Amino acid sequence: MNMSFFKSSSYLLTSESVLEGHPDKLCDQISDAILDAILAKDPFARVACETMVTTGIVIVMGEITTECYVEIPDVVRKVVKNVGYTKAEYGFDYGTCGVIVSIKEQSRDIAIGVDKSIEAKAFAMDEKDTLGAGDQGIMIGFACRETPELMPLPISLAHKICKRLAEVRKENIISYLRPDGKAQVSVEYSYGVPKRIDSIVVGAQHDNGISTDVLKRDIIELVIRPVVPKNLIDERTKFYINPTGRFVVGGPMADTGLTGRKNEVDTYGGVARHGGGCFSGKDPTKVDRSGAYMARYVAKNLVAAGIADRVEVQVAYSIGVARPLAISVETFGTGKIDDEKIIKLIKEHFDFRPAAIIEKFDLRRPIYTPLACYGHFGRDDLDLPWERTDKAKELMEDAGIKVEEEWR
Repeated sequence: MNMSFFKSSSYLLTSESVLEGHPDKLCDQISDAILDAILAKDPFARVACETMVTTGIVIVMGEITTECYVEIPDVVRKVVKNVGYTKAEYGFDYGTCGVIVSIKEQSRDIAIGVDKSIEAKAFAMDEKDTLGAGDQGIMIGFACRETPELMPLPISLAHKICKRLAEVRKENIISYLRPDGKAQVSVEYSYGVPKRIDSIVVGAQHDNGISTDVLKRDIIELVIRPVVPKNLIDERTKFYINPTGRFVVGGPMADTGLTGRKNEVDTYGGVARHGGGCFSGKDPTKVDRSGAYMARYVAKNLVAAGIADRVEVQVAYSIGVARPLAISVETFGTGKIDDEKIIKLIKEHFDFRPAAIIEKFDLRRPIYTPLACYGHFGRDDLDLPWERTDKAKELMEDAGIKVEEEWR
């Protein structure tokens, strides 16, 4: 995003979300379910679990070091069943799909840096210096005032449409829907403020023989309108429902799925930058996951404190080093104080060392499978510690900022 977003009278931002039955999201859920199953027995396990699906086959790969045993094929089949692939006619069935597992231990070359950080080897100021970052990388956190959950409006609406699409299928409100699907929302902004929805795209897998007219009517009236604010839809809003006219073949039969291919769906819908690392299947020593959660926590609290209306936090790590190499912020001209002062506040109020993040958010527990769909941020349906704004008051007082109660 650049400053022209705030200077233009008409600027479009687009985000997408996908359903549980999307091949890539199916893989994310399997990887996180395996992670959860292991953490439930061994909270200190090291897990890097990847999944691939294609016609009739699930392949689980990765590096896992643990003292416990988990029957991985059973975990896989349970996820596939819960997603809704329960009939052979869907092209993928939990009871008959093949499951191949290829797992080895975490590389010792990686483990030596995670087990004992550079700081611990050199000076070890306190116990939170002991755990080194599980990889190098760049983590991004973002927040803005466009929605009550302080998320960008396009991704928020795309998630809501997909959640509703899954709901009407599972509750048999629209009986002919199948598990695969996705949504895309384009919001028109004027000088940085969302004004209207320009277009909504929905792809919904369905049974054979359903007419396009029936599908379009049902999706608009029973899926879109119940969750999208009426004031954002006008006579110019365009609806594209299954634009090809047919979406019968879907899921792993239609497309190969891989863990970690929907990073923008998991985060901010492309409105903010992305560091590149995915979340699913990774234990919290991997800062791809824990560092991104902390960056979101920081950004959300800064916005809730009224320090800026729009904040992007970037954090850089090195493998085997506990403390981040760099922390930067971008407020897109909305900051009430200088960026240098904001960075100073961040360093005073937040601890980005992996051990500190894990402890603060209690990340060594099986909480990850529900996050694998509909985003890791802005989830008002889950009690996520990195979504709390409990630091906003302190930040506001230290920055000398006054903010309306509604944003705390």
